[in-house]
Amino acid sequence: MRAPRRCALLVSVLALLAAFIPAATAATVVPPGFQPASTSWTGPDTGYVLGYSPCAKSWCPALLGTTDAGRHWRRLGAPPVALPDNHNHVALRAFGDRVAYVSDGVHVRATRDGGATWQPVTLAGAREPYYLSKIAETGGRVFALLTTYGEGHGSTRLYSAAAGSPVLAPVPGFTVTGGLTYGDLAVGGGLQVALGADYGTEQYWISGDGARFTPAEPPCPAGEVASLAGVRDGQVAALCSSSPGSPQPGSTERQLRHSPQLGAPFSGDDAVPFAGINQGFAAASPVSATVAAVGGGVGFLHSTADGGRTWVTTELPERGFALTDLDFPGRGTGVVVDGQPDASGGSAVYRTTDGGKTWGELRFG
Repeated sequence: MRAPRRCALLVSVLALLAAFIPAATAATVVPPGFQPASTSWTGPDTGYVLGYSPCAKSWCPALLGTTDAGRHWRRLGAPPVALPDNHNHVALRAFGDRVAYVSDGVHVRATRDGGATWQPVTLAGAREPYYLSKIAETGGRVFALLTTYGEGHGSTRLYSAAAGSPVLAPVPGFTVTGGLTYGDLAVGGGLQVALGADYGTEQYWISGDGARFTPAEPPCPAGEVASLAGVRDGQVAALCSSSPGSPQPGSTERQLRHSPQLGAPFSGDDAVPFAGINQGFAAASPVSATVAAVGGGVGFLHSTADGGRTWVTTELPERGFALTDLDFPGRGTGVVVDGQPDASGGSAVYRTTDGGKTWGELRFG
């Protein structure tokens, strides 16, 4: 059967155009000089990297996505967030393929259409100076920690809203005040929130749905600060740390503690290597966890595969400026960002597929 002349002509024209339009390559997707600033993964193979590249004597943002563990990348609409000149971390948090948040610690933007458009997010009642340290999502709600400071007095409080909302508001009853305040939150198998001040006793809450919270016994002894990890196979891990610079400059005393289930008491005193100041903590499984730390111009990834009895340390000496976004999205796969785009050594994303035993640099073409 012969195709109508008009259809045959259209096919010929399309074939001719295809011959002159090259397929997208890594070189066309990834801008020249691209340096990663933040990474967020929604699964072992699906992830996003927000970075910057030099342009017109400045730095222009670019957002990349992958669905095959970084073998191929696609370009997405980048948020209009400038690279801060004070070295604040620009943090990307993706919640599925549509909703994502980006914050430089002061300004926040969100997308609900996969990066096609980005809208500013208001932090209700927040007055500078402040720093938004962490954003996470569970049960269709977004949670964030905001710390205000100045004149020897500050506060850390929990903010929340429906995912994609243009306004984050304080959650009543989730505030600590003092000379030095801090906190952490973790999602996965439930929501955990820890708030503390001046290395005193911390407060700790858990929630199964992000709507109803229950106070629980804090993970760490009094005088130590808790870093939280998501629930893994029903069990929970927490990192308990002393003040930075102990037992010596550029180090931190740490111990790993475990809970058999969300809300149950934590126990254990497995010592963690003390090299470096804490930058992040995450668990790949009930027995596998990694601590990211920086000290003396070296980045350290301290990892255990036996619940804290033994540790292996991976050193990343090329940058040693910061380690951020440590996370394990599943199947023993983990990621971390080393350095910052405008630092002298640049930046890179490292990835592990064995729970943190070995790490390799992720390439962008």
